[in-house]
Amino acid sequence: MSRFILLSPARAALWRRIPASAMLLVLIALACIFGPLFTSHPFDRVYPDYVLAPPSLEPSPNASEARDAVEELAARLGAKIVSMDSTGDSVAAKFSSDRTIDAAALAALPRSDRIGPPRINSSGDGGQNVGLNIPLLRTVFPFGADANGRDLLTRTLIAGRVSLAVGLLASLVALVIGVLYGAIAGYAGGAVDALMMRIVEIIYALPFIFFVIVLVMVFGRHFVLIFIAIGAVEWLDMARIARGQTLALKEKDYVAAARALGASPAAIIRRHILPNASGPIIAYLTLLLPRVILLESFISFLGLGVQEPLASWGVLIADGARNIQGALHLLFFPALFLGATLGALQSFGQYLQAIFADAHVGLESEPR
Repeated sequence: MSRFILLSPARAALWRRIPASAMLLVLIALACIFGPLFTSHPFDRVYPDYVLAPPSLEPSPNASEARDAVEELAARLGAKIVSMDSTGDSVAAKFSSDRTIDAAALAALPRSDRIGPPRINSSGDGGQNVGLNIPLLRTVFPFGADANGRDLLTRTLIAGRVSLAVGLLASLVALVIGVLYGAIAGYAGGAVDALMMRIVEIIYALPFIFFVIVLVMVFGRHFVLIFIAIGAVEWLDMARIARGQTLALKEKDYVAAARALGASPAAIIRRHILPNASGPIIAYLTLLLPRVILLESFISFLGLGVQEPLASWGVLIADGARNIQGALHLLFFPALFLGATLGALQSFGQYLQAIFADAHVGLESEPR
C-alpha cells in the first residue's frame, strides 16, 4: 500500500496545498536574493544629506529639502538668492553676489546628494548676477536611511541574505554531523552508544557564548566562522533525534533481514535506517533553522558576528536599538523581517511534523 494512501484525507489534502508559511518563506528569500537588484541603492552607498531619513514613498528631496539645498549652495558661493522656482525635477534660481560666479566656481563645489551640478543659464554684471538651472537628484527611501545615511531597505535585504545563508549552512553542518553521529551511536548500542552520548552531554555543558568568543579570539571574526561555531553546537539535538530513530528502526524486520543477508552496518544505516528516519529529521531541521538564525542574530547583536560593510538582521537590530529614541524605523523593519522569518519557519516545521506523524500512524496501522 502506498504511503500517501495511508494518510488521512485531511493530511493528504495538506500535501496538495502549500501552507501560507511556506509561501511567506519563499517571498522573503526571493526578496532578499533579488530585491537589492531593484532598489537602485548600493548597500554600502552613503548619503550624508539623508542621515536618519524617515521612511517615505515620496521621492526626495521634497520642496523644503530642495530649498535647503539651494540655500546651502548659495552660502557656499557667497551669494544671495534673488528668486527661486521649482519646475519638476529642477530648480530655476537667480543668485546675486559681490564677486564673479563662473562655471569653474560651480564645478569646484562639493557634490550634494540632493542636487546635481548647477548650470548657468544667464549672466549679467560681469557674472555677479546669474541664473542657474539646478537639477534635483530624486531618490526614494521606503525604509528610511540609517545613522550613516545608507538605504535601510537595501541593507535589510542584504542582511537577510547573510542571516539566511548562515542559518542554512549552520543547519547543514548540524544535519550532517548530528545524523551520522546519532545513527552510528544508536545502531552500535551498548558501551559505544553510552560513550558517544556522554561526549554529547559534555559538549552540552559548555557555555555557547564562551565557545564562540574563544573561536573569535583564536581565528578572528569571519563570516565562515559564525556558521561553523553554530553548527558545531547545534548538531547535538540532531544527534539525539537521529539516535532515537535509529534505536526504534534497527529492531524492524527489514533491518533484521538485511543483517541476515550479510549487509554491513554502514550499508544498513545508509539504505534502511536513514531513509526511514528522514521524516522526523527533516521536520526537526525546519525547527532548527529559526534557532540558528536567532543565534546568529544574538551573536551579531553582541558584536561578535559579521562585520561592516556586511550586515545581518542581528547587526541591524543592534544598530536600531542604539537609535531607538530618534529613529524607530531602524529597529522596526529588520525586526519585522526577522520575526516573520522565524514565525514562518516555526509554523512550517510544525506543519511537517504533523504530516510525518500522520504518515507514521498510517504505516503502523497498515495490515500485514
